[in-house]
Parts: sequence; C-alpha cells; structure tokens
Amino acid sequence: MAFRDITTESLSIAGNGGDQIEAYLARPQGDGPFPGVVLIHHGPGWDEWSGETVLKLAQHGYLTISPHLYHRFGPGSADDAAARQRAAGGAPDSDVQGDIQGAIDYLRTRSESNGKVGIIGFCFGGRQVYLAACTLRGIDAAVDCWGGSVIVDDPSQLTPARPKAPIELTEGISAPLMGIFGNDDTNPGIDQVNRTEERLKALGKTYEFHRYDGAGHGFFANSRPGYRPEQAMDAWQKVFRFYEKYLG
Repeated sequence: MAFRDITTESLSIAGNGGDQIEAYLARPQGDGPFPGVVLIHHGPGWDEWSGETVLKLAQHGYLTISPHLYHRFGPGSADDAAARQRAAGGAPDSDVQGDIQGAIDYLRTRSESNGKVGIIGFCFGGRQVYLAACTLRGIDAAVDCWGGSVIVDDPSQLTPARPKAPIELTEGISAPLMGIFGNDDTNPGIDQVNRTEERLKALGKTYEFHRYDGAGHGFFANSRPGYRPEQAMDAWQKVFRFYEKYLG
C-alpha cells in the first residue's frame, strides 16, 4: 500500500513548568499500538517543513508530535517567533527541555501508544536532541540531525539561556543515539563531529553516526537550496531502520 491513512490535530499540551504550549500531532489510523516520536523543529522555527515532516513520520507508522518551542516569544509567523527568540538571546535550554519532556509524557498517555518514544531534531533541534538524550527521562531512541554547538570551545559562547555545552553531559546518555551530518557543514564541522564521536565511544554509548559527502547543513529540507535528495533519501531510510530496531 503506497499511502497510510492518518489524522492530524492541533492541540495544547503541558510544557515546562506546566505552561500550555501549542503542538501538532499526526497519528496513523487504526487501533495501534504505535511507537511515538517527538519532532524538535529546526532553528527557523515551527514552520511548514516541520509540519510536513510530522506527516512523513506518521505515514511511516509513528504517532508523532511537534511542540512549538518558540511559543513563549509570542504569536505570529514562524519567522516572527524565530526572530524574537534570537533577539532575546535564544530560547532557554531549560524551557525547551521541559517542553520536550512534556511532549514525551503526553505521547505516553495516548491509548494507541506502544509505550516507546523516540525523538528527532534538526539544527537547533539536533542540539536539543543531544541535550535531551543526556538529561530527560523516557527516551528510547534519539536522532540528532546536524545539531550545532554540541561542543563549545569558547566559553564566552555560553549564555544564561544556554549555560552548558551538551557534550559535557554525555555520560548521562542511556538511549541509543543516531547522528546524521553533512561533510560540507560548518556547524557542526567535521572536527566537531569527530570529537563528539570520540566522547561517545570513550564512554561506551550505543550510537551510530552517518556522514554524507556533498551535503551541508539542513540537507533534508526540500524547500531550501541546500537540499540534497539522494543523501536525504538514504539518511531517512537509516532513520526508519533505527526506529524500527529500538521503537518497534
């Protein structure tokens, strides 16, 4: 069958500190049970591509939710919210991680859930995936797509919103981690990806990294000049195999 029937819903869930936040949910039709995925949007915000990717995951059989992680910066377009959070110094890690935990917990309350939840994030969201894998509960598989600033060499780049480099928390990772990177990217660059892998290996973590020649930052996004269809198609197949292994 080429297509799976899905249903979608815009809803409100409890995020950090009990704040009510917007979220977009897509579920395969049927009784399930279905594994869950929390999609953590990229730096440009909770935009059309984020919604399309939620639908893609649901088409592949995953109960998928994407929380609006810039919601505290006011209403309006994705571009407006993204600009306001940049002007404010970025969305604080504490808020974002609390919102992700809320989304994980919400999926587990759904009657059609099989009890397992993965996370996936892109760019800003990839960094948040790494941080979540280190610190949050209830994650069964994590996919970091080109998350930048996992390593911070210049301490002056740490801020009240982002007070710690995620790499420093690597010991806390308990879920299997997949990393997807373009070798033409600069944040993270090849050296940063190598050093992240070295830390994971030294600590005995379960991980797999996939690196693509001819691809830079954001090469999944088909609306952007950096889209690389061949590399993206291969990487998505790896994501689905990884989720099938660890989420069922």
